[in-house]
Amino acid sequence: MSIRTVLLSTAAIAVSLGAAPQAFALTELQWWHAMAGANNEVVEQISKEFNASQADYKIVPVFKGSYPETLNAGIAAFRAKQPPAILQVFDAGSGVMMGAEGAIMPAAEVLEKGGYSFDKSEYLPGIVAYYSKPDGTMLSFPYNSSSPILYYNKDTFKKAGLDPETPPKTWPEVFEAAKKIKASGASSCGLTSTWLTWIQTENFAAWNNVSYGSNENGLGGTEVTLAFNSPLFVQHFQAIADLAKDDTFRYGGRTSEAKQLFTSGECGIMTESSGGLGDIVKSGMNYGIGQLPYYEGEGRPQNTIPGGASLWVFAGKSDAEYKGIAEFFHFLSQTNVQARLHQVSGYMPVTMAAYEETKKSGFYDKNPGRQTPILQMMGKAPTENSKGVRLPNLPQVRDIMNEEFEAMLAGKQDAKTALDKAVERGNAAIKQAVSQ
Repeated sequence: MSIRTVLLSTAAIAVSLGAAPQAFALTELQWWHAMAGANNEVVEQISKEFNASQADYKIVPVFKGSYPETLNAGIAAFRAKQPPAILQVFDAGSGVMMGAEGAIMPAAEVLEKGGYSFDKSEYLPGIVAYYSKPDGTMLSFPYNSSSPILYYNKDTFKKAGLDPETPPKTWPEVFEAAKKIKASGASSCGLTSTWLTWIQTENFAAWNNVSYGSNENGLGGTEVTLAFNSPLFVQHFQAIADLAKDDTFRYGGRTSEAKQLFTSGECGIMTESSGGLGDIVKSGMNYGIGQLPYYEGEGRPQNTIPGGASLWVFAGKSDAEYKGIAEFFHFLSQTNVQARLHQVSGYMPVTMAAYEETKKSGFYDKNPGRQTPILQMMGKAPTENSKGVRLPNLPQVRDIMNEEFEAMLAGKQDAKTALDKAVERGNAAIKQAVSQ
């Protein structure tokens, strides 16, 4: 059974929380999420604050593992007819959820059921557009949107003879800095990266304004022919593969595992989500922030695309549940809440008001680099190459890509072979998903 079929089969599910009068009943709302470490602490805190702010609803956060694990747990719950009230789904799962329109209740409609109006102009354009239908209806609530940025260890830079106040801007500069770090012995590895799929392919395409796939990378329709085996991708990944031969580049894993290589001091430079900031701050290291590296060329860099995750609600819930979820989304939208979430987590503020409030407070002046992910996303109007990536089976395509990347980094194939195979296998998987 396809994921789409599984999700659509849940459209009529209704979960009753009891027959007691709702005026006196506490409606419990489970929120399944994938936030670990410092970000889990933020989830727990924000849930406690919402619960303390009113007496009708109780948000119960439940950690379900990594982003892919949380999505799979949600699908299994839908199949068992025991879905949570709110499910956090990472950006790669958006196409899966959007393809199951009959099974979801758009976030904009949930807010309206709670007596609140949805005005997309109140939200950061690049974020709300990614989680909306073409007509502008927001399908999910963008709780933790992020942009990939560069982090570097200032102490390691000093030891390697690099300027700790000047992060490298282009990929060739990054690679040279990584070599100097390794050669100097300042750290055992020069460079690492989390999420090779999201950062080094999807955002790489957008930031460098090259095509990831046809049909506007899938935003224009579900039939997509992948294109991330073009010359610039091959050049980039071959450079990474070459650095991996002597451990100048060290692979950490398919998602955010490489963050540990950076916070432990093993690697001096890392590309990672802005949402990883909390754990980096918690580590106590002397870090710096730079924009996502790019290759020089006309019009580059372009704009990054959002990552992170959003909150989805399914059809068939009770009125009490929808009202409670609406209250929670409204709570999350408040300027003071959004501004604080942004400042403590590294994720971007969802609303324009929270962004403006943060600027007025002088936060960015006191914390250089913290505005970088927002400027990267909002700096230029998106092109067909930089609106985002939306495939009906993006998690599956990412798994295919990771398999080929891992074989490349193990020295079993060169970059061109890896990318050609990933494109061929990915195209076949997309055709199969679309035909189901």
